[in-house]
Amino acid sequence: MTTNWDDSNWREESLPYYTGKKEKLLREGPHSLSQSWIMQTMYNEWKRRNGYKDPEPPDCSSSMSEYFQKEQEFLIEDNEN
Repeated sequence: MTTNWDDSNWREESLPYYTGKKEKLLREGPHSLSQSWIMQTMYNEWKRRNGYKDPEPPDCSSSMSEYFQKEQEFLIEDNEN
């Protein structure tokens, strides 16, 4: 995923905000799944601090009436061929 901001040094920028285990985690990186979840939380906090927002996901919803309408169109095309 590409971003509109430079996040190459987010760990260094976040170091002043954390002490103890979280500071060690930023310096050494995660060694387990739960540590990677904590890192993701710290990354999201860094984005929020700097005012970065992820783009909204596209609206991929549809209704059953749209589904049935498309189904009828396909059935009509199949009967014509």
